[in-house]
Formats: sequence, C-alpha cells, structure tokens
Amino acid sequence: MNKLVIIGLSVVVPLLVAILFFTIESESEAVWVHSLPLVNASLNGTTAIVLMLAVFFIKRGNEQVHKRLMLTAFVLGVLFLGSYVTYHASVPSTKFGDVNGDGVVDANELLEIGSMRMVYLGLLLSHILMAVAALPLILMAFNYGLKGDRAKHRKMVKFTFPVWLYVAITGVLVYLLISPYY
Repeated sequence: MNKLVIIGLSVVVPLLVAILFFTIESESEAVWVHSLPLVNASLNGTTAIVLMLAVFFIKRGNEQVHKRLMLTAFVLGVLFLGSYVTYHASVPSTKFGDVNGDGVVDANELLEIGSMRMVYLGLLLSHILMAVAALPLILMAFNYGLKGDRAKHRKMVKFTFPVWLYVAITGVLVYLLISPYY
C-alpha cells in the first residue's frame, strides 16, 4: 500500500461519514439495520480485546500470533466501517437525551438529563477526532508491518496502539450511553 492510497483513504473515509451524518433524513424500513449499533459496539469491544492480546503476544516474542491478531483487528475494523456506514446511510443520527424520539430536546428534557449529555458529547467528540486520526496511523503501521519494516512499524505503533485502543473502547462507551435513545 503506497502513501497516496493511505492519504486518499484517510481523507475519503471521514468525508463519506461526515456526508452521511448531514444528509440522511429518512429512516430505512429494513428492521435489521437497527441492530447495527450493537454490532458496531461488539466489533469495537472485540477489537480492543484483540489489540491487547496482540501486544501481549508480541511482548513475549510470539510474532506469528501477533500478526494473526493484528490481521484480525484490521478485518474487524473493516467490518466495523462497513457496518457503520451502512447504518448511517440508512438511519438519521440519534440525539442523546431525545426521550420523545422526535429529534428535538426541549429545556425540561435537558434539565432531566443533566450533565450526562455533556459527558456523552465530550466522549463522542474525542472518539470521532481520535478515529479520524487513527485511520492513517493504522494504515501506515499495518503497511510497515506487512512490508517487514520493523523499525518504522515499531515507531508507528507507539502512537497507533493507544489511539486505536482508545477509539475501540470509547466506541463501546458511546454506544452504551446512546443506546437508551435508539
């Protein structure tokens, strides 16, 4: 994978997701689509576990298991992205605290929700920003690993691992916080 492909994917994927957030207004009639947020959270949680296992095995010198686990994490990420885009191409965004399901949160609802909405929005914003930052890091680290360029791979994963792990864990937390409003 060359740098041009990495840069292209790192720009196109976030733009596609942003376009979906701001253009979808009607809801898909396909019932199965509504199970995708749980699928996404499950993929994120599994990715977090796989990433931690991959670090465990590489620290013990088991490069083969590490490679298989990282390939698994990468595939989980691709599956997540496909599921995430499918969901957001089919269903308008859910509003945190939208107890009426009408997309509008009035002042009384805001008071009932309290500071949890701010916690959620802060977590969501950090999750989104880190996810955007993670994509090129993951692609570069994965590329160096596949090419066998260990020095560059090690240098990249010092930044990539904590960012990717943060995104995976906060993805689950964001789901847990927003799920009552689906």
